Amino acid sequence: MVAPSRSPAPASTFEAFFDQEYARLARALFLVTGDGAESEDLAQEAMARVYERWDRVSQMSFPVGYLYRTSFNLNRKRLRRLGVRRRRDAMVATDPADPAMVTQARFEIRAALASLPRGQREALVLREWIGLGSAEAASVLGVSAGTVRARVSRAKSAIRQPYGGSDE
Repeated sequence: MVAPSRSPAPASTFEAFFDQEYARLARALFLVTGDGAESEDLAQEAMARVYERWDRVSQMSFPVGYLYRTSFNLNRKRLRRLGVRRRRDAMVATDPADPAMVTQARFEIRAALASLPRGQREALVLREWIGLGSAEAASVLGVSAGTVRARVSRAKSAIRQPYGGSDE
């Protein structure tokens, strides 16, 4: 697994913000949704919404948090609108054009993430892949930092169990 990177310094223009954040956002959404096309659509819609509000967003202390919160809310809205109940195999469906499916390890990561409840999956992606702190992730998810830590802990425990890992 690649070590998460910390959030870069705030961008002064929307174009710089887009260049800094779009690829990470799309990857995070892919891990949350398991669908390359959906993750791209959600990332584009979230960026469009941030662009529309850039005069206010650029003044925020944590504009990246606003971006992720917007994108996760868009995903929740999409799931409600479609009335889709997430199933484990929906995230592990393979797309031959998807480079993330090249290795078995990545396939197993996707399957492990698919097995988690949405809240745990979102918290784990924000903390471990995006590299946000508990307080930053809490801001994105609209929960307390303690809730983020608990969700990440439960997610890690759930992922370790099938491999004979310890919770300690």
